[in-house]
Amino acid sequence: MIGSGPKADLHRYLQEARDALLWKLDGLSEYDVRRPLTPTGTNLLGLVKHLTGVEIGYFGETFGRPVEQLPPWLVDLESAESADPTVDMWATAEESREEIIGYYRRACAHSDATIDGLALDAAGRVEPWPEHLRAVTLHRILVHVLAETHRHAGHADIVRELVDGAAGMVAGNENLPEVDRRWWAEHRDRLERVARAAATGQ
Repeated sequence: MIGSGPKADLHRYLQEARDALLWKLDGLSEYDVRRPLTPTGTNLLGLVKHLTGVEIGYFGETFGRPVEQLPPWLVDLESAESADPTVDMWATAEESREEIIGYYRRACAHSDATIDGLALDAAGRVEPWPEHLRAVTLHRILVHVLAETHRHAGHADIVRELVDGAAGMVAGNENLPEVDRRWWAEHRDRLERVARAAATGQ
């Protein structure tokens, strides 16, 4: 149970972003969780893979608390010079959704142990960052990972809506007007007309 206070508040918002991200995969087929829906290939399961590495790196290596077993794709990313630089942003046909989500949950649990075990002013070091930024605190990393996770949860919002029209903030609280799909279709058409009128000056 996450309590109250500055660290607990940051931790709670991070957990809410994690939950929202995974919720976006609910009810989708293996194809739909892998579908690339942007020119750079953004897809739902790839976002989970990427954030697994984010959790492991920032709350593990940064504070001298490495995980015991890295996910295979992170081993490939770190060790092979010719590795696909996007390997952590998409899932192969052989990688199951359950496997990837399992790695993500374990990474988050490892992060939670770091967050619970250290003070906000605990010192760490992010080696890949520029030298003048490498010295960090747990507070800085919590803010950084919170921001990155919410950013990618926002990506997942859009990708999920492109897959099947499903939208909303979190399970049980969509934070959207209570209207039907027909209303949304008409609303979108209205916005398209407005955009075209603005573009043509009419």
